[in-house]
Amino acid sequence: MPAFSNNSISVLFCIFTASDAKIPMARILIIEDDRTFSQILEGFLSKNNHQTNLAYTVKKSIALLENENFDLILADYRLPDGTGLDVISFLRSKGVDFQVIIMTSFNDVRTAVKSIQLGAIDYITKPINPDELLMIINKALNKSDDKSLNAGVPHDDAIRGKSKIADKLYEYISLVAPTDMSVLIQGESGTGKEYAARALHVQSKRKSKPFIAIDCGALSKELATSELFGHAKGAFTGALNDKKGQFEVANGGTLFLDEVGNLSYEVQIKLLRALQEKTIQPLGTTKNIKVDVRLITATNDDLKNSVAQGTFREDLYHRVNEFKIQIPALREREKDLEIFIKHFIKQANIELGRDVETITPEASNILVRYDWPGNLRELKNVIKRMVLLSTTEIAGLESLPEEMIISVNLNQKPNGTDLKAINEVNEKSLILETLVKVKYNKSKAAKLLNIDRKTLYSKMERYEIE
Repeated sequence: MPAFSNNSISVLFCIFTASDAKIPMARILIIEDDRTFSQILEGFLSKNNHQTNLAYTVKKSIALLENENFDLILADYRLPDGTGLDVISFLRSKGVDFQVIIMTSFNDVRTAVKSIQLGAIDYITKPINPDELLMIINKALNKSDDKSLNAGVPHDDAIRGKSKIADKLYEYISLVAPTDMSVLIQGESGTGKEYAARALHVQSKRKSKPFIAIDCGALSKELATSELFGHAKGAFTGALNDKKGQFEVANGGTLFLDEVGNLSYEVQIKLLRALQEKTIQPLGTTKNIKVDVRLITATNDDLKNSVAQGTFREDLYHRVNEFKIQIPALREREKDLEIFIKHFIKQANIELGRDVETITPEASNILVRYDWPGNLRELKNVIKRMVLLSTTEIAGLESLPEEMIISVNLNQKPNGTDLKAINEVNEKSLILETLVKVKYNKSKAAKLLNIDRKTLYSKMERYEIE
């Protein structure tokens, strides 16, 4: 199935049929300034039984969100009057639950990772493949409403690496897990900080009690207070019933606060009190509730810098950092990459009903050379996409995002002032980019490059382009 592209206008988009995946009907807001592309998306989603609304700017989308509720939001990153992150910030400021999928070009993957940190549930790169889009929407709409349920411990995605750096990580987890020490897990977005937290819980004396995970990055100040400590009926507008805080729900077990550095200063004070006195006070009440909770926190930033800048309390920092675990980035775990690839292929086969067994050496070479700014989360998405697009038992280069192949080759620049070497790298990159563009049709590639086929074959052999 062809990909949706901002630059593609084709009647083919009008004849897409519904996917076999069972996706519940939902109200979806599409925020995209390319009107042709947004209308293509609208038509495709409507054919798959979804109700859609369109907005072309941040301002228009916020006006819609203030008056209507949506099950899902598809937001382009680059908009005329801002970015998709502005929409996320607005939703966070209102303290409402939201599900946002960011649409972005491949070059903005690092920004998409930032959107995940702010609360987006996923991202998809352009050109958008229709099956991939349905897969991501399906995943989003079928998620449990209660993200903090104890179900899923240990997590299905959890897998151990075998590198020395991984061995050190598991050694630290085994060492501190049986204690009640507060653990601070630090690492880039997508490295698996929650999986490490779950491993700590499973190996602790509290494993039979709840494991509650909260994404602090998606909580406003008001919502964070209510979520952590609970509230009484009438405590604020919209508080129609009493609500237990997650500290109370996790009593006897483990409370995991992801992106703890995003908590407001006022909430940090209440959190410090809860840790020091082992009591909480629900919003709108004067009663104190005793709690026994083991706290695990995580951050993608260095909290020391936040302390120095005055945005994170130093006394709280020492409370949550009784033991620190650093999660390595995927690019530092090259020896583990093959293990993760096999695991995600197996997982995607089960989820998508496919039977992919392996990937070609050429595709594997690209995966090894890529720097993975989104870490394990990005690798999982890429492998799932490869499995989805593969029609045989072996996934090849054609199932990788084109921009990934180009990016890897463009980043292999020689150092120094060797003009010949630099020109050769540029020539190789141009040939590869052209081949990818024409789906390896060598006649078309030679024509676009303004060379004959014999010369193209010679250069491909010279540069070891398969």
